[in-house]
Amino acid sequence: MSTIYDFSANSLSGAPVALSDYRGKVLLIVNTASNCGFTPQYKGLEQLYQQFKDLGVVVLGFPCNQFGHQEPGSAAEIGDFCEKNFGVTFPLFTKVDVNGAQAHPLYTFLKQQAPGLLGSEAIKWNFTKFLVGKDGKVVHRYAPLTSPEDLIADVSKLLAA
Repeated sequence: MSTIYDFSANSLSGAPVALSDYRGKVLLIVNTASNCGFTPQYKGLEQLYQQFKDLGVVVLGFPCNQFGHQEPGSAAEIGDFCEKNFGVTFPLFTKVDVNGAQAHPLYTFLKQQAPGLLGSEAIKWNFTKFLVGKDGKVVHRYAPLTSPEDLIADVSKLLAA
């Protein structure tokens, strides 16, 4: 598999979504959690999405319960929480594992394409972000501490490419 377009995932409603549906878009893929110190980043992610969605940027949120059990809710609870507290309108998917034997194949691919610090593939915490170009290739990996606002220049560059 050479691009993210070779993968699919289930939306929060459980419907399968082919990532090829986002062909030609700049994607920001994030593993999220509702009870994390970084959870307020949902607001910045939504702002980034609103600012750039008409230009071809899509934020994709993948809830994950692997870090401190900070995403214990059901799909409906996750959706309600994100909408009520942060006005999230970008696509959210069902809960996935991002590390280990049960890691979603998309995350296995993302980690291989953009390793972390010192070449480590493991994701260290919630709100790790992957920026993907219009061609479906992973451009960069960002640590949880990197705020969505700090990504604007990189997103803009990819849109202009």
